Amino acid sequence: MVTVAAVAGLLIAHEIRTAELQSRELSRYAQTLQYTLQPGPSDAILYPQHGPFDLRLGYARLPWLLERAQRQNFEILQQSRFSEPLLNYGLRGLPVPFAEKSQAGLIIYDCRKEPLYNFDYPQQYYPSFSAIPPLVVQSLLFIENRDLLDPAQPRANPAVDWLRFVKAALSQLGKRLDIASDSAGGSTLATQLEKYRHSPRGLTDSPNEKLRQMFSASVRAYQQGPDTLEWRQRVVRDYLNTVPLAAAPGHGEVHGLAAGLKVWFNADFDQLNHLLGAANDAQPVDASTLAARGQALRQVLSLLIAQRRPSYYLRRGRSDLAELTDSHIRLLARGGMIDDALRSAALEQQVEFRDWINSPIQHQVDSSKGINVARSRLSSLLGLPLYDLDRIDLVAGSTLAGQLQRDVSQYLRRLADPDFATEIGLLGERLLSASNTDQVRYSFTLLERSADGNRVRVQTDNTDQPFDINEGSKLELGSTAKLRVLAHYLGVIAELHQRFADLSRPELLAVDVAADDYLTRWVQDYLARGNDPDLEAMLQAAMERRYSASPYERFFTGGGLHTFNNFRSEDNGRQATVSDAVRESLNLPFVRLMRDLVRYSIYQAPGNTGTLLKDDQDPRREDYLRRFADKEGKVFLLRFWRKYNNKTPQEQLDIFLDGLRQTPVRLAAVHRYLMPDAGQASFDAFLRERLPGEKLTEKELTGLYEKYGPGAFNLTDQGYIARVHPLELWLLRYRLEHSIATFGDAVGASETQRQDVYRWLFRTRHKSARDSRIRTMLEVEAFLDIHERWQRLGYPFEHLVPSLATALGSSGDRPAALAELMGIIMNDGLRLPSLRIEQLDFATDTPYETRLGHRASGGVRVMQPEVARVLRSALNTVVEGGTARRLRGTFTDNQDAALPVGGKTGTGDNRIEQTGRGGQVLNSRVLNRTATFVFYLGPNHFGTLTAFVPGSDAKDFRFTSALPVQVLKGMAPILQPYLQPGSQCGAPLPMQTTSS
Repeated sequence: MVTVAAVAGLLIAHEIRTAELQSRELSRYAQTLQYTLQPGPSDAILYPQHGPFDLRLGYARLPWLLERAQRQNFEILQQSRFSEPLLNYGLRGLPVPFAEKSQAGLIIYDCRKEPLYNFDYPQQYYPSFSAIPPLVVQSLLFIENRDLLDPAQPRANPAVDWLRFVKAALSQLGKRLDIASDSAGGSTLATQLEKYRHSPRGLTDSPNEKLRQMFSASVRAYQQGPDTLEWRQRVVRDYLNTVPLAAAPGHGEVHGLAAGLKVWFNADFDQLNHLLGAANDAQPVDASTLAARGQALRQVLSLLIAQRRPSYYLRRGRSDLAELTDSHIRLLARGGMIDDALRSAALEQQVEFRDWINSPIQHQVDSSKGINVARSRLSSLLGLPLYDLDRIDLVAGSTLAGQLQRDVSQYLRRLADPDFATEIGLLGERLLSASNTDQVRYSFTLLERSADGNRVRVQTDNTDQPFDINEGSKLELGSTAKLRVLAHYLGVIAELHQRFADLSRPELLAVDVAADDYLTRWVQDYLARGNDPDLEAMLQAAMERRYSASPYERFFTGGGLHTFNNFRSEDNGRQATVSDAVRESLNLPFVRLMRDLVRYSIYQAPGNTGTLLKDDQDPRREDYLRRFADKEGKVFLLRFWRKYNNKTPQEQLDIFLDGLRQTPVRLAAVHRYLMPDAGQASFDAFLRERLPGEKLTEKELTGLYEKYGPGAFNLTDQGYIARVHPLELWLLRYRLEHSIATFGDAVGASETQRQDVYRWLFRTRHKSARDSRIRTMLEVEAFLDIHERWQRLGYPFEHLVPSLATALGSSGDRPAALAELMGIIMNDGLRLPSLRIEQLDFATDTPYETRLGHRASGGVRVMQPEVARVLRSALNTVVEGGTARRLRGTFTDNQDAALPVGGKTGTGDNRIEQTGRGGQVLNSRVLNRTATFVFYLGPNHFGTLTAFVPGSDAKDFRFTSALPVQVLKGMAPILQPYLQPGSQCGAPLPMQTTSS
């Protein structure tokens, strides 16, 4: 037995000294732990479940990230497949071994695979072991793992320092036996890497976890073969590049020596390496250089020591850190690693921590609009905040054309220069003056259509603000709304064609059509007269229907009578065709066309609710009157809610009373309603305070108190006595009694009161009064139908203003949504997604590598192809001879032939006006001014260009949509090369060319 024990002891000693057995067996085993990238989703892959680096780089989140991406029309094209041994290895809970990245983060490429955005983290690092100053290596090993790079042990296992391991094991045993001893740690640099990268929360919380770290680090070390010296050098490099050093304000988590030096000490990494790299030179140095070298050494040592308890040493424990650093400087000198001069210089220095107030961290991040949009889309797609997104191991392929994006952005910024604006032709009537060119914001978007989606090639503006005019706004874009009305109109004609085209003439004439359902009647007459029944021919005929441009009619819409005007008074006497109205952007024909569309929706509604206006005995009339009362009451309730919102009870009461012409009777009615439980004394004090000039006797006060007490009058009468809207009176009392109530609470509580206030509707003998209310409700319901139709064509908001003014832009729009509508028109009625991200490559060159591409989609048909063709033709006339004619002939193909170009212009002068009873404007507050051109350029490209002036400055501008048209014309030399077939980004996918 003694002999066996002796032999075993010799073998163990030999193995500890040479690592012969483990190097041979572990390297052989590690060679079986393979993975390959294969087509399609993998059926043999495991993802890490915890570990700070696995979470930060996104590896542990991959199942969730991939699921989100696949729900949003991405599909897995390629994914890693584990060998069976690697799969079994991972199933045992061990981190998958591979050469991990010292630097990783979000990379976005443009459509030509050129870098568009690159967030490498950490930004600075040691690319190789040879790049590390020897003094930094020696300092690290002296503190953490002194024999790690011993060349005499070429096959040494970097995961185990046997002497330290035995000491640590005895120390832990002593603790369990309650034997006092110094605590010892057994971690090597290799196991520390495993710990803070892959252990739960970056901690060793059990002996089993320590063994897991050691085994994982061992397998990793022998993956490249039995000789580990090169790997051990990599361990040093990786440790210095990734060691956690707490978190800092304005930066977040700090990893690596380079980031730690910059964040905590505001030190220059390159300069520090230069100073320490020359530390062993025999050449003498001056005092300032020596002091700087001492400071650099002290900074490095401070961080290497601080990693043991970074959150403590780098914040509250800075004095303790200084003492430990002094101690290690002396030990380094005693061990001969630094000379006495450097020792003294380092001891004389003190590290200066960054002043977060006077010297905050400044991150240089590209803030161009296209990149911001791409990052925001990725953030939304993956459900990650931008901070986390930037730090995951992801390469994303964007549809943006990087160079074109930069060129257009530069062009838009130059428009602020009066000289350049003059050169482009932006000065003049309905344009700009030389004094205000720098106040206009421009937003431009260009898309290229393809079989599976519309690829965004440019999205930019001339501001550095996060606000995105193109996608983040709700603006009145004026006559661009006419494009939506026109698409709606032609869609209705196509709908009626489908209903009636197959009917015989007698069957057509037998269809009962309401007298003022003019669209249905026109289609009925058109087909009954034997005209060409082809849909496209009928649509062209519909474009020739005529509408009056007269502004002298008063339109009942939005609950009242309104008038509208044309841009040019000389158009007022015209009977314009729809084609004319589109080409020249005439207002009144579109208002009347919108009225026909409203009537169509009314008469096509289930039950034909339009007949309610004819039959006063129809039992449904009372239901409509009740609904009108409910709607009207909510409108007023909201107005009063906003008036008193965010005010104290006393402030609310003061606002109400200050708007009241105060008399004893009115104040008595108000007080007794608002404060029904108040006593006579309180009532008397209230009236005397509010009416100091009135000599009210006790008898008069008592009479008023009793006459207007609770129950004497209903809410409507109480409001009439006080000469205020009854619902305002009710709401004020409700808010005083329910201080934390929401508007929804008030709506729910006021259902009875809203009906009571409008009770006269049910009592009036005048049918016309009831009809006007019913007509209002019918219009509201018609606009619900219209809104649903518009939403199918990409309208971005949740409601339309139920008014004919919507035809002129009063409901608002977004440039991006108009571009989507143009995409539908360009794609022959198919609604395809707008693509900004088309490829996702997660964890490249790792066992978790997964590549996703956008799943091809046939789109959704939301418009008949014939409607799309007629719309393109109509929009082409806007450029050929209408409001955008200055663009005619600007864009050509490779043979110098004019490209088909079309679009719709619109100008929005957005202001709030207060008018008197006679219609005169009492005051006007300007909100902004916009001018937009939504366009197509050739068979495949389309987009929008918007000029925008926010705030009160807009009052000084008179530009119209001629401005964006001229800006686009000046952009032609930049855009022209990209509009040709096989342009700078290449054809996304083969597809059929759409004719205009």
